[in-house]
Amino acid sequence: MNPAMWISKTGVQAQDAKLQAIANNLANVNTVGFKRDRVVFEDLHYQVDAQPGAQSADNTVSNGVQLGNGTRLVGTQKVFTNGSLQTTSQQLDVAISGNGFLQVRRPNGDAAFTRAGQLQLDANGTLVNAQGLPLVPQITVPNTATAITIAENGTVSATIPGQSAPTELGALTLTNFVNPTGLLALGENLFSETAASGAPNEGRPGDGALGKLKQGSLEGSNVQVVEEMVDMIAAQRTYEMNTKVLSAADNMLQYLAQAAR
Repeated sequence: MNPAMWISKTGVQAQDAKLQAIANNLANVNTVGFKRDRVVFEDLHYQVDAQPGAQSADNTVSNGVQLGNGTRLVGTQKVFTNGSLQTTSQQLDVAISGNGFLQVRRPNGDAAFTRAGQLQLDANGTLVNAQGLPLVPQITVPNTATAITIAENGTVSATIPGQSAPTELGALTLTNFVNPTGLLALGENLFSETAASGAPNEGRPGDGALGKLKQGSLEGSNVQVVEEMVDMIAAQRTYEMNTKVLSAADNMLQYLAQAAR
């Protein structure tokens, strides 16, 4: 294959991957706790026809001849900046202001982590997330409770008729990671631990680098629509330019083939 065609092909593939990430970001602009994706590229190995710094025949130092071979997708990264807080006034809605994740237990017993604080009660009064997964540590609310309070430090209390003071039911904890971008995205607003993320560090909200909880609010996605639209236009133009190089290289090959007849 013509080198220019191969290089342009890698450029087209790269921009296609970038457009896919942008499309996913825009599709989740209203998803609670969603963190935008960004794609990371690197250049491919170079064809070195003349070594830089080598001495030429006329005793001068050459800058060398290095021809690139395109680009490739290295990976994607979640950008864990905080989204804007949206007031809902729902007593079981919780937003994390700062670092950290709520921990839930999946049906297979494995731990998963989420920034989405749309909590609810199941049939047994257990505090669960929107998918029905119980929080860790588990908290059960009596069916006689008339109000639930979640403090900034995670303490969960319930107002029970006949008792003068709220009853403390337990405390929510937050979990943080050394490298949250290394978490595995499972879908359903869930992440799981990997070797790249490091081990989970659990603690009380507000302690150390952990954020605080805000009851009656939800964290919106951190997708900036205008920024994504600008990136989309730039990716589209880059895609078009790479296809034009493909077309130009093809025309040159056709011209050579006709000239050789």
